[in-house]
Amino acid sequence: MANENRDLIHMTLKDGLVVIETRPDLAPKHVAQIKQLVSDGQYDGVVFHRVIDGFMAQTGDVEHGNSTNESYNLNRAGTGASNLPNLEAEFSDANHGRGALSMARSAPPNSANSQFFICFGDASFLNGQYTVWGQVIEGMEFVDNITRGEPPKDPDKIIKMEIVSK
Repeated sequence: MANENRDLIHMTLKDGLVVIETRPDLAPKHVAQIKQLVSDGQYDGVVFHRVIDGFMAQTGDVEHGNSTNESYNLNRAGTGASNLPNLEAEFSDANHGRGALSMARSAPPNSANSQFFICFGDASFLNGQYTVWGQVIEGMEFVDNITRGEPPKDPDKIIKMEIVSK
């Protein structure tokens, strides 16, 4: 599929702007759900609740992980979802390499909802088991600066996410 069908998402972190290219050619339903949540402002203020050095930074718990809501609970972040339905897996042969964005899920393959992670480096052992929906194309150095921890003592958060035209 041609690149012109891929939207860009700007994710503002404390250190700078991360530009994500969506991959509807790999995961059209996941991209549509992410875009809906971005359009609704659901990710603004959501913390990175699980950040493992050399592996990945996980975020997207819009239920318990949004630091601007009264339901925010860092100890429960990672257990919540959005009010949208869980998605059927859209596994592909896309590589979980540096800058890949993939959906977090529980044990059942069709349990992804709103949470996602960004790979710091090679995580190819996840290939074919998790749904890749995007790729960081600019600003990976800002992802590298996200505070580590499970959860981090003082977690970084998504300041703002928005869909932009190419």
